[in-house]
Amino acid sequence: MQRRTKKAHYLGLLLHPSAIHSMIGRIMRREDLPYTSKLINLYIERGLLKTQPAISTIQGLLKTHFRCERCLNTQSEKFIHFHCAKCEQVCTYCRHCITMGRIASCTQLLTWAGPSPQHPKKHQFSWTSTLTELQQHASLELAASIQQKRQHLLHAVCGAGKTEILFQPIYNALQKGFRICVATPRTDVVLELAPRLQKVFPTTMIHVLYGGAPEQQSYAQLVIATTHQLYRFAKAFDVMIVDEADAFPYTFDESLQKAVYKAKKPDAPITFVTATPSSKLLKQRDGYSFLPRRYHNHPLPVPRFQSLWRYKRQFKKDKLPKQLRQWVEQRIEAKQPFLIFFPTIEMLEQALPLFSPNILGVHAEDPTRKEKILKLRNAEIQGLLTTTILERGITIANLQVAVVGAENPIFTASALIQIAGRVGRDEQYPTGDIIFFHHGISLEMDLAKQEIQRLNEVANE
Repeated sequence: MQRRTKKAHYLGLLLHPSAIHSMIGRIMRREDLPYTSKLINLYIERGLLKTQPAISTIQGLLKTHFRCERCLNTQSEKFIHFHCAKCEQVCTYCRHCITMGRIASCTQLLTWAGPSPQHPKKHQFSWTSTLTELQQHASLELAASIQQKRQHLLHAVCGAGKTEILFQPIYNALQKGFRICVATPRTDVVLELAPRLQKVFPTTMIHVLYGGAPEQQSYAQLVIATTHQLYRFAKAFDVMIVDEADAFPYTFDESLQKAVYKAKKPDAPITFVTATPSSKLLKQRDGYSFLPRRYHNHPLPVPRFQSLWRYKRQFKKDKLPKQLRQWVEQRIEAKQPFLIFFPTIEMLEQALPLFSPNILGVHAEDPTRKEKILKLRNAEIQGLLTTTILERGITIANLQVAVVGAENPIFTASALIQIAGRVGRDEQYPTGDIIFFHHGISLEMDLAKQEIQRLNEVANE
């Protein structure tokens, strides 16, 4: 009986080997598989594919409770009941993850239950730079935590070289045949990380997953993804790294946090990486590495405050506030690239026509923001107006930064610290201007400035 089962498994593999590549570690809707219904049924019969309902129900004393088996959402207000044309019954679908394709009570989710591949252990490591003493120490600590399968927090100031610290631990894990995921809440961080990791590991199969990314059907040993993409994985990774672990929406969306734990194997270690860890992250760590100093040993630029009275009224009247106009003119004259942060898309769009055509605007709903950021990086434009979408994951030499409406509640202390961290990251341009334009200084502004000054003091001890 055992021999027959094994033979059936091999027969299944011979029928369609690419099914393994697209399915291992994934949770997929039946209709998303690029195979015939006959072939899918054959795989199910032979135990190569496991099926489960997309929406689980638990009958309580007073009402029925629902759970989405893809995103693990259990919030009752995010489940919608409707008459389903497919099954001709009243169905329930999950609104929380509908952007990834609707799943309802009659939807069948499939996971691979067959044999797993043997990962290659030989990988090219093409990084010739060297780490500072602090970076090297943190890299060794992180590698030890991964080896011991324990959770680790890498707490390093903006510009400390966190990504470079990850290179050696990732390489060690690849050499052991581990499958690794580097996840982050922000698409822009994924787009920043992907080319850097592909350059360091040129022979390693890497998938880059984010909303709107090109379809990738094969199997990758190293995956770089937004945390939203982890809804589609289960027990897939031997090592999980969460970069920018304090960023929105990850810290405010419990289902994204659950997705991280669902996507990794039960004993796989998690590494959290951030410059501004929450109190929760600081408390729940096992291993811990702290870098209070940038890799080039220059201090963090300290923000300066500049009043910008009645700026909202001036934008509505199609007027550019004088102090802001002068700041922009100084940057243009000095040929310095710059970012100007706005608290809302509405305000950004009001202000954009007041600037020259050589200055563009980007926000989360902009489908061309990747191209616009590249133009700034390549000096094809002088500056960008942006929302908090670019508070992380962007490194441009000699970048200068302004925040308009820094007193707005959207600009928390951690957000302002991250924004200030865009300045002075390059070794050739370790200083720069970070200015908070405001209509009254907020507590968060004060806290951000005090924390930056404290970190500079710690770095000098």
